[in-house]
Amino acid sequence: MEAGIVGLPNVGKSTLFNALTQSKQAQSANYPFCTIEPNEGIVPVPDDRLARISKYIVPKKLVPTALKLVDIAGIVKGASEGQGLGNKFLSHIREVDAILQVCRCFEDPDIVHVAGKVDPVSDIETVEIELLLADEQTVDAALPKAERAAKGGDKEMLAKVEVLKKCKAMLADNEPLRKGKWDADERKIVASYGLLSAKPILYVANVEETDLQGQAPLVMAVREFAAKVGAGVVPVCAKLEAEIAELDEADRKEMLAASGLTEPALAVLTREAYRTLGLQSYFTAGEKEVRAWTVPVGATAPQAAGVIHTDFEKGFIRAEIYSLADLEQYKGEKEIRAAGKLRIEGKSYIMQDGDICHFLFN
Repeated sequence: MEAGIVGLPNVGKSTLFNALTQSKQAQSANYPFCTIEPNEGIVPVPDDRLARISKYIVPKKLVPTALKLVDIAGIVKGASEGQGLGNKFLSHIREVDAILQVCRCFEDPDIVHVAGKVDPVSDIETVEIELLLADEQTVDAALPKAERAAKGGDKEMLAKVEVLKKCKAMLADNEPLRKGKWDADERKIVASYGLLSAKPILYVANVEETDLQGQAPLVMAVREFAAKVGAGVVPVCAKLEAEIAELDEADRKEMLAASGLTEPALAVLTREAYRTLGLQSYFTAGEKEVRAWTVPVGATAPQAAGVIHTDFEKGFIRAEIYSLADLEQYKGEKEIRAAGKLRIEGKSYIMQDGDICHFLFN
């Protein structure tokens, strides 16, 4: 699972990406199309539960889960018609599972906005229109082919036709496909066509250093827009975060304290991106390591076991599970078991965020 960082040129995407991945590469020049190929990075997902578990089960190391990020070059109006490097950029978005759209919420006369003014909601709408137009092209090309293939009565193709017709109707009303009510089978069909507006989205408000909580009018406009479409907003000062990311641990803590932050805003962003992707974590804990593992929300216990090793899923017998709250109350696994708080779960168990697990398999 991966998230793509998108936005108009010169909104701070690359600065944000470099800060997230703690890249010390030189910043790109102030040109709209300086990034052609998408950069990729792996970012650990901050989770204080690892340290809390390790107070009672002391390991040799802590292993967080991680998130893959892709820095995609700036989109401009007309991208769906090939403006700028539009088609290439849109193809890169097609390959990711969720979209992190960076919205410029700061003024800087030295950084030229491609539209000539700072208006984050207008920027959001520009990107959304290009995603919708690209999806229209995809659906218009796919629907006739599906209809021809469905003439023989093939159930799978008939289902595709119905989904594509529903997509076409939504797109005609300028409705992004992520707002559609899809069952599991329909979602698979939508995903198979790589439709851009179906991808979950999170808005990243790139704010001034004087507005780290994101309360200025430009950010509030983004919050209002996001609330209407059911999306989240994370305020981040990419410039400040890039500076913080360059520091060693002691200096980082000092700068955070001076800025009135308890943790880098990037930590909040990473966790929100993780949730936007529909992911959650469970833990394994032992003397060797305390480790977070990633599973989709709704995953079963055997599927979660399969993340560790495919043999665990194939030969799954049962899972022994307890919560962090139980560990903090009873201080150890032996005591949890003695108190009758260790749960035995079978193949149908749906994993919960934060479960601490032992898997038994054949």
